This record gives sequence, C-alpha cells and structure tokens, in this order.
Amino acid sequence: MSGKLGEILIRQNLLTPDQLKEVVEYQRRNNLGLTASLVQLGTVSEQQITAALSRQYGVPAIDFSTVEIDETVTRLVPREVAQKYCVVPVSRRGATLTLAMADPANVYAMDDIKFVTGFTIEPVVASELSVRQAIERGYGGVRALDLHTGKEIISPLEKAAAEAQLNRPLKKEKNEPAKPEGLSSNDLAAAANLVSEFESEFGDAEEALEVLEEQAEIDIRSLEGTSQEAPVVRLVNVILVESLRRGASDIHIEPYEREFRVRFRIDGILYNIMNPPLKLRDALISRLKIMSKLDISEKRLPQDGRIKIKLRFEGKSRELDFRVSSLPTLFGEKVVLRLLDKEKLMLDMTRLGFEPSSLEKFKRNIEKPYGMCLVTGPTGSGKTNTLYSALQSLNTPETNIMTAEDPVEFNLMGINQVQIKDQIGLTFAAALRSFLRQDPNIILVGEIRDFETAEIAVKAALTGHMVLSTLHTNDAPSTVSRLMNMGIEPFLVATSVNLIQAQRLIRRICANCKEELPLPPQALLEVGFTEEEAEAMKLYKGKGCEKCNGTGYKGRVGLYEVMEMTDALRELILVGASNIELRKQAIDEGMITLRGSGMEKVRQGITTIEEVVRETVK
Repeated sequence: MSGKLGEILIRQNLLTPDQLKEVVEYQRRNNLGLTASLVQLGTVSEQQITAALSRQYGVPAIDFSTVEIDETVTRLVPREVAQKYCVVPVSRRGATLTLAMADPANVYAMDDIKFVTGFTIEPVVASELSVRQAIERGYGGVRALDLHTGKEIISPLEKAAAEAQLNRPLKKEKNEPAKPEGLSSNDLAAAANLVSEFESEFGDAEEALEVLEEQAEIDIRSLEGTSQEAPVVRLVNVILVESLRRGASDIHIEPYEREFRVRFRIDGILYNIMNPPLKLRDALISRLKIMSKLDISEKRLPQDGRIKIKLRFEGKSRELDFRVSSLPTLFGEKVVLRLLDKEKLMLDMTRLGFEPSSLEKFKRNIEKPYGMCLVTGPTGSGKTNTLYSALQSLNTPETNIMTAEDPVEFNLMGINQVQIKDQIGLTFAAALRSFLRQDPNIILVGEIRDFETAEIAVKAALTGHMVLSTLHTNDAPSTVSRLMNMGIEPFLVATSVNLIQAQRLIRRICANCKEELPLPPQALLEVGFTEEEAEAMKLYKGKGCEKCNGTGYKGRVGLYEVMEMTDALRELILVGASNIELRKQAIDEGMITLRGSGMEKVRQGITTIEEVVRETVK
C-alpha cells in the first residue's frame, strides 16, 4: 500500500517525488509505516491522507474520533482477518456491513470478509494508522499496539495460530501481490504472462486507465515495473483498453467446462481474442463485478451494472462507459460489456447511410407536431443512434424533449432523460404517464414492450405529442401486426403511426485494401440486380490489411427500410390486411426495402454482396 499511497499523494499535489524519497528514507531508518512517517515529519497530515484516499477511490472517508465502534459489529470479523487486511467493521445496516479500509481497492479483502460474514460490504476509507488504532480500541484484549508506528506487537505463537486458522500468511511480503482465494502463484504467473504476450504483440494496452470515480488520471505505464498491480487487475485493464483499440462494440467473457475465453464483437462479428487460464475465471469476473458495483456474492441471478473509466489513449484523455450484464450459465457467470463510446455516436443523419428519398421521408415525419415514428430492428442494429440523431436535429430551446430509456446510453445536452428502474416501479408506462404532466413536445420511449406502454404511447401520439420509439420486428410492415397483437386496435394504429422504419448494420469494405472483384453476372441476378446492371456493374472487396485486422472490412453502414403511412396503407390496416399486402402497397408507393438499400450500397462500392445477403431477405 505504501507505494500506492505515495503515488496517490503525488498525483493530488500533496507530495513531491523528492519529499517522498525523504519520507521513504526516514521510514526505512526508523522502521515505521509510511503514514506514520508522513505524519511525524509533518509532510502531510493524517486528515489530508484520508481525504486523498477518499478522492482516489471514490468512497466516503471516516473520522474515528467521532465514531463509536460497536463491539457486536466487531465480532462479525475475526481480529486476525481485520489485522491482516488492515480493516475494521464500523456498523451494520440490514445485510450491509460498513467496513473501514486503508486500501479500498483491495478486492480480495472484501471478497474474503464477505465470505466470512455473509454480508454485503460497503467500504469507507481511513488512514492505515487510524484503522490500526481503531482495531485496538474495537477489539480490545491484552495485545499491545505500537501507536507510534500503528503496528500491532504480536508474538510468534499468536502469528502461527492466526496463519493456521486462515491457512494463509498473516502478512504478505513487501513485493508479493495480493492473491484471490483459490489462485496459486502459478495461476497469477499465467495471468501475468498472458498480459505480457498481449502487450508484446499489440503494444502497451494499459494507457492510463482508471475507474472514472477516481478523479485523477493514472499513467499505467509508470506502474508496469511495480508488483503492486495484481495480474488479474492488469488483465482486466488490458481487455478493456484493447477493446477500444480494436474498435469493438461488445466484450464477451465466457466460461465453459474446460475453457475460458474472451471475445470481441467488431463491426458486428465476434472474434476470439484470448483464452485466459480457467482458474482465473472467478477472480476476473469478480473484478468486473466490483468495478460495475454488482453484488459479487450473487451468482444465481442476472445482474446489470455500469463501469465508467478514464484513460489516456493515443495521447489524449478519453472517458468511456461500459454497460455490464452478468448471466449465470452452466459453468459460471457469463459477462457481456457493451462499449458506449461518445466519439462513435454519429448525430448527423446525412452520414448514417440513408438513401436520399428515405432520409427525406424520415425527416419529414419526425418534424410533424404529433404522431408516432417507430424504429425497428434487432439488438445492435443502430436504433439508438438513429433516434439520438433525430432528437439532436429536433433539439431547440423552444422544444421540451423527454426520454425514457433502459439504460440511458449517452447524455444529450438539453434533453430530459429518465433511467427506467423496474425494481422500484419506474417502468416505461409509469414514466410515460408522468411525462404527459411535464408539458412535453417530443417523447422518446426506449422500447415498447407491452400493451400498457403501447396504449399510453398511442394516446400521447393522438393528443398532440410526437412520440419516437423502438420495437423488435424483422421489417417495417410486420410492425403493424405486432402492435395489433399487443392489443392496440387497428383504427388506433392507422391514425397514430406516421412512419415505421426498419434498419440493419452491415460492414463497410476497408478503404485501405479495397480492390475490384470479378464475379459472374449470374450471382448478381440471383441477388436481385437486373441483367443490365449485372453486365455493367463493378464489384469490390477488401483484400485484408493491418488496419482491418485482415478481415477486409472496416466500419459499418446502415440499411434502411422506411415505410411512410399513406391513406392507402391506412385503409389496408383498417380492413385487416396482411403483412404481405402492406409490403406490396408500400413498395408500389416507392418504399426501398432492406434488400434494396443493401443493393444500392453494393452499387456504390460501399459493401459486398455477402454482407447484404447475410442481413437481408428478398
């Protein structure tokens, strides 16, 4: 902890490197702890140390001079465990135990104490000297504590007994990293080797990464030579930063019976990235759950959380959000992280990939004073980006925009965004009811999932509000029948819906290695091109290069099927027409289908036929 404390104080301008050298020398000469040395020399006060740790780790500080420790609470944690990890239990509220810690980043200490007590741990921070004095006051007994150094005077016999009870050393060697339960030195060495192999191939992947709540930036490169950074922590940092470097949208951490693998979804396709040792499974997943503030003791139920980090990437500071989902599987918890990178959020609708006629229809309908515009497609098809782009174009000082989202992926200035929390009753339907009393002009509903939400959204659209929302359907015409299957009457669907848009994302050909591809005209005819087009068209593909990781694709573009509600389509809905009839009528009126949008991208040399066929049907 001493090395970390020195770095924290330097980063917060409470200490200079030269002063730290003097303090370390004084510490060595007098055999003291770093905190005691700093306080004795008058370099930094104990209150400043506690405040610095609180800012660094994003947890509250505690002043033991104003807190009375309850003996019934201290009995929950054995004295040997408290002394080993330099922690002291302060209070208990329900199933939550508040624990004062000198090092709140010690995940393994919290894991052990959670296992011993069965309580959820809520850390608070205090200086090492204060914690050790609190241990002495809280536990009492005949043991002596050197208040000058903050260290307990313990006999060899007591030390041996404590080690036998815990089956692990009471005090770790100075340069030995903390080890989680069940991990041997060989396991940690394997993790360290995996990190080293990754960094030797792809470069240093830990460029100044930190949890965002820890306000100051950490330059990970400066910590490489130290053993304070546990291999598991470094491995997690490598995975997070490498996902950004490779342009991944999702990270999949997957345990199997005899394998543990990490995959990245890059441009919509999953790639296997690494296979850490199976014994690292629990430690790595626990680290991710701690970072995303999930309950690490709950392994039977799915959980959702969020990680906010700040890192130095390519010479500049970046803030990233990861949406975290854990799911119990047969051989452990699978964790999926969705990377929410503000820099990838494209709010200019003209650059999303719309055909000119489709974009004109979309803009015309979202600018109407009332009605409903629905965007449909599977998960990961860019619906959120499209809706945020629409909101950005409508966001003016004269407009009141309200959104209900689960989760809120990006914060947009000037827009009132509400995070849905089903567990406390804040559902989409409840939020919508409240919105109608907030004098809104435009309402965005993250997703219409049930009849209640659909009914309120339709009523809002019919009473002078513009409603934007999403559904999970395969194409635009099938959305009509989906709404009616939810229980919405046909006449309400016909009168409330202005536009339905289906969309997909397909990969772009890499511009760096793009080359012409000879292909027989018959293949083009099968996809849907005319004979004239098949004879004259030039096709392209990516050869594969470093920029596209040898795939031939780099980036993605949208395919859009925009069905604008006309009088003829409304008549068909009222008489109960099928999806096929609606689709035929929409095409006759000029609707470009998803396949048609894909074929246009092929004509322009943006993508390949394989990509269009993979995501669309005739």
